[in-house]
Amino acid sequence: MYDLHTHTIHSDGELLPTELIRRAAVLGYDIIGITDHADRSNISQIIKMTESIRSSAEEYGIRLVTGVEITHVPPREIPELARLAKEEGAEIVIVHGETVVEPVMKGTNSAACSCEYVDILAHPGLISEQDAELAKASGVFLEITSRGGHNRTNGHVYRIAERTGCRMVVDSDTHDPGDLMTEEARKAVALGAGMNRDTADKILSDYEVRDLLKR
Repeated sequence: MYDLHTHTIHSDGELLPTELIRRAAVLGYDIIGITDHADRSNISQIIKMTESIRSSAEEYGIRLVTGVEITHVPPREIPELARLAKEEGAEIVIVHGETVVEPVMKGTNSAACSCEYVDILAHPGLISEQDAELAKASGVFLEITSRGGHNRTNGHVYRIAERTGCRMVVDSDTHDPGDLMTEEARKAVALGAGMNRDTADKILSDYEVRDLLKR
């Protein structure tokens, strides 16, 4: 199992990075992305702090994915910060999308979907078909999330992704211990978004994620 969107005490999460990894390992995860909230002020530090626990993750049998979630920055800054994150060693760059429950600046989805350095657009709210087309062309995955509030638009995101051929991931956006999903909970989120069982099995598998991580 994978989860590419989690947070620790290094942003607004409740867990130390190693505790998060251990809890995920007990639940049966193989791949965990730690993607603490980042802007221009902390992007380099977050990457370094996450990378420092790689050996601990290996001890627990977890493939650690070092990343960031670029959050609430002006859209025009997204390409520069995403490129910087990659240069600093981030394996994955997530952008905090235009969720319906936070005041994310309009244009964030478009900026993320058209950026070659962005891997996932998290909880993209009422994403437009035009932005989804940009995401497909750029290889940006759209996120189906279990996070309360952000998950209100999962059905819309799935329909738009299906219509445009966008690739998808299912993530937890973990902030506290109870947010990490069991295998059954992951499947419920996928089916609840409108996927049939075959599609859910495909998107929940590690295959597509491993392809993403080769970028």
